Amino acid sequence: MTLHKRTKLFTGLAVATGLVLTGCAAEEPSSETIVVGSQAYYSNEIIAEIYSQALEGAGYTVERAYQIGQRDAYLPELESGAVDLFPEYTGNLLQYYSPDADARQADDVYAALQDALPEGLSALAMSPATDQDSYNVTAEFAAANGLESIADLSGIDGLILGGSPELEERPYGPMGLLETYGVTVAFDATGDVTVEALREGLINVANVYSGDPRIADFALVTLADPRGLFLASNVVPIAASDIADELAVIIDPISKALTPAGLVALNLLSTKDQISPADIAAQWLSDNGF
Repeated sequence: MTLHKRTKLFTGLAVATGLVLTGCAAEEPSSETIVVGSQAYYSNEIIAEIYSQALEGAGYTVERAYQIGQRDAYLPELESGAVDLFPEYTGNLLQYYSPDADARQADDVYAALQDALPEGLSALAMSPATDQDSYNVTAEFAAANGLESIADLSGIDGLILGGSPELEERPYGPMGLLETYGVTVAFDATGDVTVEALREGLINVANVYSGDPRIADFALVTLADPRGLFLASNVVPIAASDIADELAVIIDPISKALTPAGLVALNLLSTKDQISPADIAAQWLSDNGF
């Protein structure tokens, strides 16, 4: 079994968790370190840096193993114990471990993921923040048609959906819209210029990842998906099971505080303002009282 390289300073953890120690001796710190990893993806690295700084603030020693790559590269590191904590996404990770899973809604996906994870890994509390397929409209179009959810599109004539060419055949594409919500659309393979096409009025509805910073930059409206057309993919920390409960004390409140709009705003700071993940994370932790 691979030994984890974790260190915990008990006094720091006591302060962070509000514990009051009376009449007992402090524990001796171990000689191990918490290793926090991330994908080679700016948004994922920002979340990992938030975890890292929060753990350091609680008295842990943290080693950063960022930009490891995609799942085929970093999951073996998690499963072997070389990495202790990693920000993941519920739906995508569930599909990796259980391709035939039929859960769609956030709570069902999270429950199925907990069952699908291999021995030695645990899912901490999932965040309301997501990074998944979503349908977006301009603020003007939403206001003119009273749009809040995908269901509200039903009955609007002349809708044109834009997205990657593959979207036309995806289960959440035009056919899925019709079957799930009774929404009829024409399709335009707008590809890399989908957001621009939406803003120019060439399409009415755009398939954009929910964490895309352009949603905030251009004040787009992400339509709610109450019937689970899209596979829910909430941000979720995956941790080594033997320290999951310990880390949850620090990380779970962070997950709960990270909102969908908040994640988009963090991504915008990275892509538009070119602020470093470390500075973005420090400011977010301060702004949210951590």
